[in-house]
Amino acid sequence: MNTQKFDGMGKIYSQFRPSYPQSFIDYLYSEVGINKKSVIADVGSGTGILTRLLIERGNKVYAVEPNDDMRKIAEETLSNFVSVKGEAKDTTLEANSIDFITVAQAFHWFGREEFKAECKRILKPHGKVILVWNSRDENSGLVQENDLIHMKYCPLFKGFSGGMRGATGKDDNSYSDFFDGEYESKVFNNDLKFGEQGFIGRNLSASYSLKEGEENYSEYIIELKTLFAKYCRNSFVVMPNFTRSYVGVV
Repeated sequence: MNTQKFDGMGKIYSQFRPSYPQSFIDYLYSEVGINKKSVIADVGSGTGILTRLLIERGNKVYAVEPNDDMRKIAEETLSNFVSVKGEAKDTTLEANSIDFITVAQAFHWFGREEFKAECKRILKPHGKVILVWNSRDENSGLVQENDLIHMKYCPLFKGFSGGMRGATGKDDNSYSDFFDGEYESKVFNNDLKFGEQGFIGRNLSASYSLKEGEENYSEYIIELKTLFAKYCRNSFVVMPNFTRSYVGVV
């Protein structure tokens, strides 16, 4: 994983990246098995978007994040958690100390074999790993046109979430090399509502996005604003979005 990929993006990431629906959090506690006594490692925790939701349920959470900029935002905005400078392949956490590992919007950056070995090391017996992403609905015209803008202007763009797409779990089999045996996949509705600033900010928070001062940045922003105006209703656009989770043992 390139730990510098999000350098300088902590503020915009924390401000414009979406959170996760209450239905997903309820599922973790009602069906997956997390309770208030569970110790959780949120690996690749970024600015603490998922970490916050787990803290609010009263859990002890180790937020493991290698990027200094992202980790600093979490430390400045959250409380009652343990901030850890570590990587997916080396969390620095004690062996057999964790009940559940969560990975929000980050697994596609990890080396799977190395991360799986680290999960086995730090999890208690019968511990589980929870992978989760927010995924835009690829059947949406807004999302398709947003794709085209990034294809046109952003050389690093390979698709949202590192090329992982699909709204209904069509790519379930792609995790059979990570989980041991069967694992559970769930999809939750999580449509995103943006004003113009939020829509532009959400696009700029992506790792592949152009940055101010780079070639074609002004044209890129103009096309994003034009796209927003096309789909805007009552000063907002609604981007169809799903939260997808995968839960199992490793």
